[in-house]
Amino acid sequence: MLNEPIPFDPAHDLDALAASGALGGNVALFRQPRGPDLLRRSAPLEEWCALRTRHGVWPYGRTLEGPPAPLATVEGDGLAAAQGINFASQDYLSLASHPAVIDRAMQVLAESGPHSAGSAILLGNSRYSAALEEAIGALLHCQQVVLFPTGWGAAFGAVTALAHPGDHVVIDALAHASLRQGAAAATRNVTVFRHLDCDHLRELLAGIRAVDANGAILVVTEGLFSMDADSPDLPLTQYLCREYGATLMVDVAHDLGSMGPGGSGAIGAQGMLGKIDIVMGAFSKTFASNGGFVACSERSVRRQLQLFAGPHMFSNALSPVQAATVLECLRIATGGEGEGLRADLMRNAVALRALLQEEGMRCMGSPSPIVPLWTGSEAAARIAGMLLARERVFVNPMEFPGVPLGAARLRLQLMAQHTPAQVRRAAPLLAAAVRRALEAPRPVLRASGQA
Repeated sequence: MLNEPIPFDPAHDLDALAASGALGGNVALFRQPRGPDLLRRSAPLEEWCALRTRHGVWPYGRTLEGPPAPLATVEGDGLAAAQGINFASQDYLSLASHPAVIDRAMQVLAESGPHSAGSAILLGNSRYSAALEEAIGALLHCQQVVLFPTGWGAAFGAVTALAHPGDHVVIDALAHASLRQGAAAATRNVTVFRHLDCDHLRELLAGIRAVDANGAILVVTEGLFSMDADSPDLPLTQYLCREYGATLMVDVAHDLGSMGPGGSGAIGAQGMLGKIDIVMGAFSKTFASNGGFVACSERSVRRQLQLFAGPHMFSNALSPVQAATVLECLRIATGGEGEGLRADLMRNAVALRALLQEEGMRCMGSPSPIVPLWTGSEAAARIAGMLLARERVFVNPMEFPGVPLGAARLRLQLMAQHTPAQVRRAAPLLAAAVRRALEAPRPVLRASGQA
């Protein structure tokens, strides 16, 4: 039965767990292994991961049976397949199992097959991808849209195609890895501004312009930060870019469709539709498919992206099925049904945050599809994730490199179809797991410096 917790295995007693070494260490210790043998020098990393797996605190690589529903069957964490409340999947409007979305995908699969069979430049487009570009442009008030096979590719591709070695990239400190890695690949002139701090951004832009009046500056931020559930002041950020001759790019992967009037995300909510220089996003959070896009108003920028963004030029394009799936999701998200789904999603977010705060928990950011539940300690996040899996509540413990060292958390991802009963049942279990994790014995450090 769903309400019966999985019995706690004595092998995972918290004292024994702390002594095992599975709670210590972090990925940063293994980031740059040394030695001439590329195939064997990662052996210490594998030993550390295997240790965590044996003790049930390696929650990565779990498997999901069936669709990413609010009530889902998950296997992993050292446990047999079990059904429980799912806060670990990204399907904010619950469209992945929507009958109209499934029907449309099946129709197009029968009509066009499962494969694009080429990059977008080399006959990989379809009438569905062309219609998708038009629909995204209409939603964002941008005339030019370029599609990518993944959201990660859209972010990395946009930055590397548009910023050159002599240019500058000024990027929010908590921007997604795809954006940060794109910046590092594009130019050495990368400057990080404090998270959401427009005063610091102004200071950095002024400093760059004082020594480089002619170089291009790309400012990068997000509409909704996926680990912190907060948003920038977009009107002020765009104003500063205008003031200093910079170009603003906003990643709307997590808020487009799931938030804002008509699903227009943070940009629409802040009255900035058609006013942001470049908008990029992903389909994998709200639109039930892989893929991403970059949107702007300049046709010349579209051409630059098509020819010099590697993930667009040299990867196969979205399949007709993927493009048609996103199109159907866009149709739903931007209509009356979408407004109702967003209202349900926000009801769940507000309720869960309120219940957790009543339990004395720290929820980061503001109401959104993402509820980050702070632990701070990596060990506490690991323990809490393990305890919750045994209570059949599935979450994503986030630690480095997803978040900074010492800033671990549980990232809870809500869906429109989570029921009030599921939210009420989960909240005290979440709070109890975090409390127990924070009170647990500290991990024993090994002489090698790794736990």
